Amino acid sequence: MTELMGPEELEAALRAIGAARYHNRHPFHALLHGGKLTKGQVRAWALNRYYYQSIIPQKDAAILSRMTDRDIRRSWRQRIIDHDGDETYDGGIERWLRLTDILDFDRDYVISGAGLLPGTRFAVEAYLHFVRDRSLLEAIASSLTELFAPTIINERVTGMLASYDFVSRDALSYFDKRLTQAPRDANFAIEYVKREARLPLQQQAVLKALEFKCDVLWAQLDALYHAYVAPGHVPPGAFRPEEASS
Repeated sequence: MTELMGPEELEAALRAIGAARYHNRHPFHALLHGGKLTKGQVRAWALNRYYYQSIIPQKDAAILSRMTDRDIRRSWRQRIIDHDGDETYDGGIERWLRLTDILDFDRDYVISGAGLLPGTRFAVEAYLHFVRDRSLLEAIASSLTELFAPTIINERVTGMLASYDFVSRDALSYFDKRLTQAPRDANFAIEYVKREARLPLQQQAVLKALEFKCDVLWAQLDALYHAYVAPGHVPPGAFRPEEASS
């Protein structure tokens, strides 16, 4: 029988999952951050990653709808504004579209999802279903990949600016905001999880939820690597970098 962990033990176990399974360890990211991809491959990454970005506020709205505590709802709804924007802030989705603009995509094409890899679609939608179907505790725990985001953001921005003359600081402006937003969100979620996971089974469910989210992120990169790096099997209907128009 699994023993109950103390709050700090639980946090240490969660951080160990990130150290072993977070997608900064994926070979596609090593290529992206190291300047080893072609412009077409970077375009494929930005296009597919947009779908993940676009689903985040839907995911957060699904979680928000299940919260009965008003103070917790107030804290969580900021995540939706961060991505959707409001009258004073353009939001993360708009900032990601600036990147796809600079990479020569038509916005309607990006937003339509017409060129997505099936693996991207399945992984992202599996995440949305997870937060809708599992307990609120598990849904919040699945967001804890934010604990590890600042490291990968620093690697990405530094590496891409140094390696690719077709991207600029403005093109990567999405990540500037995430350097402060992600730690804020992660701190809220980790304290919630440590407080609310009071039973061994709940703690195990929390750990599994974070593993699942790491798998979601990893699966997206697997799809990109398989289609655009090796062996290079682009599925029917998916974006092809060699095509002149998109």
